[in-house]
Amino acid sequence: MTSNSEIQALANLDFLPYLNENGEINPQLEKKIGVYGIFNSEKILQLVAYSRDIYTSLKQHLVRQPQSCYWVKLQTIDRPSRRVLAEIQQAWIEENGTVPPGNSLEQERWTEPIDATFAMTEAEKQEYNQGDEIAQTKLLKNVSRRVEAEIKQELSLRGVKMDIRFNPKLKEKGRLDLK
Repeated sequence: MTSNSEIQALANLDFLPYLNENGEINPQLEKKIGVYGIFNSEKILQLVAYSRDIYTSLKQHLVRQPQSCYWVKLQTIDRPSRRVLAEIQQAWIEENGTVPPGNSLEQERWTEPIDATFAMTEAEKQEYNQGDEIAQTKLLKNVSRRVEAEIKQELSLRGVKMDIRFNPKLKEKGRLDLK
């Protein structure tokens, strides 16, 4: 982890494990501003992004794409500057030679709340289409809870021990995002 606004080459930064020995994202990254690259288990770059709170962003990505979050490289900066952060992000993408999937075709999967409605069974879709607003909301909550349980199970298998809490209001809309 480096901390300055001079662009560090991605290749010169150390691979850091996404999760520490306690099954958590490094808590020292809370409220840290910087750019990060996320790598899968084969150390292939999946996403380059920047954040005003790297810890929170990494946690969101882990929940949304647990199978793709094994390693991270990062550069922190002391003063928030969108221009500097964007320049580092662009330099890393160019250095990689190809645009990572999380910065192109799969961007929505990395950055948007999880759409639990894709997990609806045919029977649930029929029930939803025939129900009133209250019944629809109840059904969306139940589908969201089922998807949430699946995500938590997958995270547990990955060794995640952090508290993962989803926004209850979004579940009513069939969406999952961390609180």
